[in-house]
Amino acid sequence: MAKKKREEAAPAGSPAWMATFSDLMNLLLCFFVLLYSMSSIDQEKYDAIRASLSNSINVFNGGTFILQETSLIETGIEQLENLDDYSEEGSEVSNTPDKDYLSELLEVKEEHATGVYDEISEMFDQEGISSDIVNISIDPDYNYVELTINGSILYESGSADIKAAAKPILSKIGDILKTYDDYMIEIEGHTDNIPITSKKGYEDNMWLSSARALNAAKFLIKEKGINPSTLKSSGRGEYEPIASNKTPEGRQKNRRVEIKIYHALSSY
Repeated sequence: MAKKKREEAAPAGSPAWMATFSDLMNLLLCFFVLLYSMSSIDQEKYDAIRASLSNSINVFNGGTFILQETSLIETGIEQLENLDDYSEEGSEVSNTPDKDYLSELLEVKEEHATGVYDEISEMFDQEGISSDIVNISIDPDYNYVELTINGSILYESGSADIKAAAKPILSKIGDILKTYDDYMIEIEGHTDNIPITSKKGYEDNMWLSSARALNAAKFLIKEKGINPSTLKSSGRGEYEPIASNKTPEGRQKNRRVEIKIYHALSSY
């Protein structure tokens, strides 16, 4: 029996007719591009189309005005270039808190801070701690109640060691702070602007104020059992004066320790 001839393998690649078809499509594209380039625009029809598009699909504020001033393509380019401006404006509006909400929040914060202030004032009266020793005030933004202690009561000049005579006072303050152990409590040390001498053992006023705040915090933690996770200390040196450093009286006011008691709605 005669062997059947093997079928010839199909040529590799795309069929030959596709090359002709591709050439035809390219020629048609060129033909329509030439027609478009030589065509003229009917202004009335163009205005009608422009007005229809402006009223139906325009998403930009003032887009109708822009379309009346320039061509559709130029308008699209201009709006794309200014897209960041539109986004920023939209973000501003959406991220701006409502004034009524801010007013209500401030009222609630004032209520909380005033409540803490009244409680502490009553406890200070019961403990016999006068305002000459500890001054009580409220933060203007109602984030915390502040206890200001004269630095000369707690420390000797240039020293961060708590005076023995001051420990009973600090102990009474600790008993009051224990009531607010769940709140954040911050102790800040402040000094006047008189430079520290090398004999004092501290590099500068910033070091001294930090050591004073830290020693007060250690005392409250060890002696009064204040929660260390909600107690922090820091030194401000001479950089936040509350009076002029040009007079002895002003410098005495600036040498102080501040204890800030933040309430539940505080932002710190």
